Amino acid sequence: MSGAGKKVVDVAFKASKSIDWDGMAKMIVSEEARREFATLRRAFDEVNTTLQTKFSQEPEPIDWEYYRKGIGSRLVDMYKEAYESVEIPKYVDKVTPEYKPKFDSLLVELKEAEQKSLKESERLEKEIAEVRELKEKLSTMTADEYFAKHPELKKKFDDEIRNDYWGY
Repeated sequence: MSGAGKKVVDVAFKASKSIDWDGMAKMIVSEEARREFATLRRAFDEVNTTLQTKFSQEPEPIDWEYYRKGIGSRLVDMYKEAYESVEIPKYVDKVTPEYKPKFDSLLVELKEAEQKSLKESERLEKEIAEVRELKEKLSTMTADEYFAKHPELKKKFDDEIRNDYWGY
């Protein structure tokens, strides 16, 4: 196997070991997202399997003697010479350096968005808890109890009453 092919296989293998598929699956909420995630995981596994099987093996050497017996040595020597003169250029990655800074900046933005999302989720959870509590107490709650939780409304109503404004 060529050095570049082996490197690609090694990187893909290491990447597959470091992905926490189960951890990511637990974070998915909707059914559509679960289906898409399963498709992504299958595609990743297929590509990884292909890389490991196809590119991890050295090509079988050509048995030139076998062909010399059947075809003739002059023609086989000509093909052998042509075959050995072929040089496969090494792959030089020009794309990754171009997109790596963009990817890194997107990762930073992702982390910031994640933190904002977690804070907002926490705030909404508290608000939901307050609304549920209010819903449970609403049927038995007195005006004084409500105004104790919402002093700004009590002040507004007191101001309206004091100023003789009844909303007409």
